[in-house]
Amino acid sequence: MTPRTQAAGPVQHLGVVGGGTMGAGICQVALLAGARVTLVEDGQAAALAARGRIEAGLAAAARRTAPLKDTEQYLSALTVLPVLRLDAELGLVIESVPEDLALKQSVLTAIEAEVGPDTVLASNTSALSISALASVLRHPERFAGIHFFNPVPASALIEVVRGSRTSPLAVQAARGLAQQLGKEVVEVADSPGFATSRLGVLLGLEAIRMCEDSVASAADIDRAIVLGYKHPIGPLRLCDLVGLDVRLAIAEDLAKRLGSRFEPPPLMRQMVAQGLLGKKSGQGFYSWPAPATGTA
Repeated sequence: MTPRTQAAGPVQHLGVVGGGTMGAGICQVALLAGARVTLVEDGQAAALAARGRIEAGLAAAARRTAPLKDTEQYLSALTVLPVLRLDAELGLVIESVPEDLALKQSVLTAIEAEVGPDTVLASNTSALSISALASVLRHPERFAGIHFFNPVPASALIEVVRGSRTSPLAVQAARGLAQQLGKEVVEVADSPGFATSRLGVLLGLEAIRMCEDSVASAADIDRAIVLGYKHPIGPLRLCDLVGLDVRLAIAEDLAKRLGSRFEPPPLMRQMVAQGLLGKKSGQGFYSWPAPATGTA
């Protein structure tokens, strides 16, 4: 059974499962685009924290954009649930839980059991195989990768990933959502690391090796890439923003599938073991201020 109608127009009601940094950012941009949003988190405390992240993001957007309506009008379109309970009429549901294949498969199976036959399912994975994720679904043809970038509100890109059984309608729905949210699309086949993670992680790993070898400081390595190659952000600062633990998990998966050039450097493993994860822990290659109360 393929999705019949959802690719035809804007997503009126979006589901997001997982309200961390990425999930909250997806909710924020969807609310600002005029969609209703249902967010699911695991437990009341996590649900409240996720709502706080979205509220803080909307408040920041209001400060940047004078004509923005009162944030309460956007929040009135947001429902945050502490357990998985989804409307069968949702247009599209995005899974945005941590980068663990078994966890994501479990969540996607549960989502599929909740929604209707026309709902398109998607994963925000940055590197896991879309075909592998879809292998547990009864209807893998309505499943695609919709890879957002951090920070979601400021990023211009969405990477749409076609699994081996993803239908054209599911791809069309993913593209339509990206357009609705004001993002540009690159469409890629299901390959290890897709296009962006494969290139970005490789650059980040080499930058970490350069730090390890005392080639230059983290700040100077980043400055060289920003000024010399016109990247908007250096690879080590980006590692901090994404989270070194997230980057480590991606690198380990890519090393298994693509070879030793993606093997994580010892410095990366050491920093993760010490809890130096980047912005979310307050310290990585850079020091980061503590988040405001209610946003973490």
